[in-house]
Amino acid sequence: MASRRTVRIGSGAGFADDRIEPAVELAERGELDYLVFECLAERTIALAQLERSRDPLAGYHEWLPDRMRAVLATCAAIGTKIITNMGAANPLEAARVVVEIARREGLAGLRVGAVTGDDVLSLVTAEDLPLLDRPGSVSSLGNVVSANAYLGCEGIVRALAEGADVVVTGRTADPSLYLAPLVHEFGWALDDWDRIGKGLCLGHLLECAAQVTGGYFADPGFKDVPALARLGFPLAVAEADGTFVVTKVAGSGGLVDVRTCTEQLLYEVHDPAAYVCPDAVADFSGVRLCELGTDRVQVTGATGRARPDRLKVSVGYFDGFLGEGQISYAGPNAVARGRLALDIVRERLTTAGLSGADLPYELIGVDAVLRGPRVDVADPREVRVRVAGRTSSLDAAKYLGREVSALWLNGPAGGGGATRRAEPVVAIASALLPRHAVRTEVSIVEA
Repeated sequence: MASRRTVRIGSGAGFADDRIEPAVELAERGELDYLVFECLAERTIALAQLERSRDPLAGYHEWLPDRMRAVLATCAAIGTKIITNMGAANPLEAARVVVEIARREGLAGLRVGAVTGDDVLSLVTAEDLPLLDRPGSVSSLGNVVSANAYLGCEGIVRALAEGADVVVTGRTADPSLYLAPLVHEFGWALDDWDRIGKGLCLGHLLECAAQVTGGYFADPGFKDVPALARLGFPLAVAEADGTFVVTKVAGSGGLVDVRTCTEQLLYEVHDPAAYVCPDAVADFSGVRLCELGTDRVQVTGATGRARPDRLKVSVGYFDGFLGEGQISYAGPNAVARGRLALDIVRERLTTAGLSGADLPYELIGVDAVLRGPRVDVADPREVRVRVAGRTSSLDAAKYLGREVSALWLNGPAGGGGATRRAEPVVAIASALLPRHAVRTEVSIVEA
């Protein structure tokens, strides 16, 4: 494709339950060429695979229809293309949902591309791949429910080349969602490692949405961020050489500066000189951030080297059951009553044969997060007892929660607001699969 001068890409979501209003603001006022929704965490797609196993028409992200109804007509009217991994475990059905919404909106001729091939469960189980993050192989996990490879940008680039206005994928590496439009619009070669590394840097900075506009950065009195209730999501203006500026819609809440960009640049990066992605091994160690003005940060200096010959695979598996119970204590002596409640439950569960390291006893507000030696604090006005742990059966998980909720009448005075839950645990392990074993396919559906 003929190279453009600049490409404007907005971040419409940074996780599954992200807000929709900032994406609408970007669609309406961001003058975007592309709007990207990144909505898949590690466990999200495994849970989606379970949904699809129960209903073959399910498995895409539950908020896909809401997000599409909110922005599709606006984006179509001004020519903004949409890229998202909300296809989760069922990109083809997700594409059909988008087409149905387009038809209802009167958007005849809208083309939706579905990128598939990330579902590699049969390959992973047949090869019994060794695990990346622990001893053993896939078979040692027991009841495996999903295996999805992290795809790179190639399938999205193919869909855009085939005229897709919306591209829906399953498991795709987060930065690759943003790299794809740069490769497509600027005509970058997929082995131009320097530019690919720069594009991955852009994707990494935008992939978590509000984290780079101050949301996760905010710490009142230390790192103040204006108008968080109206927090805007970021956009980037990229040039063909890979230089780009991170900014946001004028007047939206939040901020973009060197500090917010630095925090996001380092987020989840173990080695800034070797950030391994499906499209390249990016090197962020030479990145330079320069504030060009209010809410405008220029990013230069990223580069990259040849992509890995293996792709990371997230393997979802059943790992027992989770039982949890909570109850609150308020007023004078709340901490002492809360600790007594924990002692009571601990003794009852031990008597029933439920004990061990996987069964923490916590006072939220006192020692639920900062563990270690017993924490002594001034007596707060309220605390919340929490006992949660993994069990080998659903009945045991239910029993754990019941013992906590029973404190309402069977424990210290003044307990209230008891809750309990019991559910299967879907855990994640990682493996590596040879790249050549993964076949990416693109299907186009037209409204």
